[in-house]
Amino acid sequence: MFERTYYATHPDMMEGATNAQLRDRYLVPGLFRAGEIVLTYSHGERFVIGGAVPGETPLDLPVQTEPASAAGHPLLERRELGVVNIGPRPGWVTVDGEIVELDRYEALYVPMGTRAVSFAGEGARFYLLSVPAHAPFPLRKVTLAEANPMQRGSLEGSNDRTIYQLVLPHLCASASLCLGLTQLKPGSVWNTMPPHVHERRSEIYLYFDLAEDQRVFHYMGKPDDLRHIVVGDGEAVISPPWSVHMGAGTSNYTFIWAMAGENQDYNDMDVCDLCQLR
Repeated sequence: MFERTYYATHPDMMEGATNAQLRDRYLVPGLFRAGEIVLTYSHGERFVIGGAVPGETPLDLPVQTEPASAAGHPLLERRELGVVNIGPRPGWVTVDGEIVELDRYEALYVPMGTRAVSFAGEGARFYLLSVPAHAPFPLRKVTLAEANPMQRGSLEGSNDRTIYQLVLPHLCASASLCLGLTQLKPGSVWNTMPPHVHERRSEIYLYFDLAEDQRVFHYMGKPDDLRHIVVGDGEAVISPPWSVHMGAGTSNYTFIWAMAGENQDYNDMDVCDLCQLR
């Protein structure tokens, strides 16, 4: 069921890790394969990170196969799910018989207790994020027009960007999941400036809208001991609670940020002084 399991790590591990080990422990590649649903599992907040790329026939979210005690149970029996269509064409998500159309960049919140989810639409690419939940909340579609766009940064600082909050309490209720999309404008390459740490949540970044020959340098680690991972289009990075997360690309791009933890306060973060970064 899960193609890969990622384990939680201590910040001291960073000191002796090679670049290859960093990629192995934090980079999530290969999520979007034609005609498949790919699911990975992270012990950080117990995130399920996945992708669904339907073709001529729909793809069904699988039932659990692991661990043995959960085998045969719906994946969302005790979980909630966020879905974002990052593909060039519309797609359809069927949730317990209810069909919801998602255009490019539109999101869908799927509640705990849902028994069956399927994905359809050639040209759609669905990004999937699931975390444990304590209660069901209403099924909700969110468009960019509803998503409280926030303008941040400047072209002079190479970080002129628009942040769209998709799943946050003021707009779309959830048990734990927070989710949004950030678009960098042409000429801007830096995201999440100034960088920050939030010890009460883990975060996942998915980078996309990158040309095949372009890359993002994703920075992580303690603020005084930074490392980087080179990321391509459609690849995700796991950011532990103790780690800075920021990135700079060889061109502008889009990324989806997803958080889960013990609170849903978007502004709960410790901002880092750029002069203190090492």
